Amino acid sequence: MYTHEDLAKLQAQSLKMQGFIRQQTYSPEMEKTLRRFSSWEVAELILKINPSTFRGRLAADPSLPEGLVEEDGRQRWYTLEEINELRRKVKIKGMSLMPPRQAGKRAIRAAIANFKGGAGKSTVALHFAHAAALNGYRVLAVDFDPQATLSHSMGLSDVSEEVTVWGIMARDLIRETERMNAAAAGAESGTALPQRKLPAAVTGMGLNELRVTDFIKSTSWPTIDIIPSCANAAFVEFASAQYRHLNPEWSFFAAVSRYLDQIPPDAYDLIIFDCPPAIGYQSMNAVFAADVLYVPSGPGYWEYDSTTSFIGQLSEALEDLGRFRGRLPSGTNPEKVFAAIRFLLTRFEPNNDLHRAMQKAFEQVFKSHVTANPIEMTRAVEQSGRFLSSIYEMDYRQMTRETWRRARMSFDRAYDEFQATLVDAWDKLED
Repeated sequence: MYTHEDLAKLQAQSLKMQGFIRQQTYSPEMEKTLRRFSSWEVAELILKINPSTFRGRLAADPSLPEGLVEEDGRQRWYTLEEINELRRKVKIKGMSLMPPRQAGKRAIRAAIANFKGGAGKSTVALHFAHAAALNGYRVLAVDFDPQATLSHSMGLSDVSEEVTVWGIMARDLIRETERMNAAAAGAESGTALPQRKLPAAVTGMGLNELRVTDFIKSTSWPTIDIIPSCANAAFVEFASAQYRHLNPEWSFFAAVSRYLDQIPPDAYDLIIFDCPPAIGYQSMNAVFAADVLYVPSGPGYWEYDSTTSFIGQLSEALEDLGRFRGRLPSGTNPEKVFAAIRFLLTRFEPNNDLHRAMQKAFEQVFKSHVTANPIEMTRAVEQSGRFLSSIYEMDYRQMTRETWRRARMSFDRAYDEFQATLVDAWDKLED
């Protein structure tokens, strides 16, 4: 017979193994570090300019970053900070190398969501965040999944649940209850309305004193920050149900959206949500806060069936939020509107007849909502996953360049569509 104590012992043993894996994967300090990028990568794959043109600009302008030169002098290696400096200073035919960004508008928000486990949500979120950073964007990733795969892949492991999405939601409950009580006390009728009371177990955690920045953690990528998750945050679904009982008027689904609205609009360019494989309090917060909904799916029939169920249940859940109309703060509409909805096939094998047939089925049903470029399953992608890294973090010298390049090109094409979708969605955002 086994109890929760036995489960706790098993977790403790697993945590020791996690530490060993990190020691083998990360630096000797057990911290994830970002590699340098070769001049070939910088020119051809990142800045997308002719390598000879790149070398000419470096020779003509000694103020540009020189990178780290190999002993044989054949290759230079650049940090991401140096790459961004090059992007800011270099122009090609009078054109800036900075990525498109709608001036005067907040960061665009994209949710990577599907309740089918293994659909590739965390893999897509990780690769899109890294590709966007290499593209010159400042990125905030939000890990809504208690499995914390994205957080671990970003190099974060020792995370306190207070600084996860759960903490954001509990903090919002306290602040929204205070706002409602203040409004009730100042009712125009002159008659004080009943006050909503929260137990000390909620108000005494100190969450109300946390600043917006307390939830945001840096990563090994200088232009990527993250609101992390952890296994202890798994109880958010149970806690949120209790919180709603404490204050039935609390619009729980808008908690993260209200939090993100407190971040200065020019702090980030892109915010990416990695959603849990379920429709619950956390995933509904992600969906409600998102401008763009990206739905990854495997190329099999059961994945198609699960994706169909997901969008149906999500539709019903969003429709149910209409009952909160009139309970939200002024200017908030519970009817969710997306600027774009896209379906992205993952783990796709171009030579697999079933995969090609399912791709046609997706396109026939979802039409223009299906992305043109699926993410292919390659040996390099599998290898990167084993090392908690993206293909962008892996050094191409660890394998044949062609194997690495094929995997990168697959993600590059998928990201290019993602970026185009975001830029188009930015036009639809209010200033």
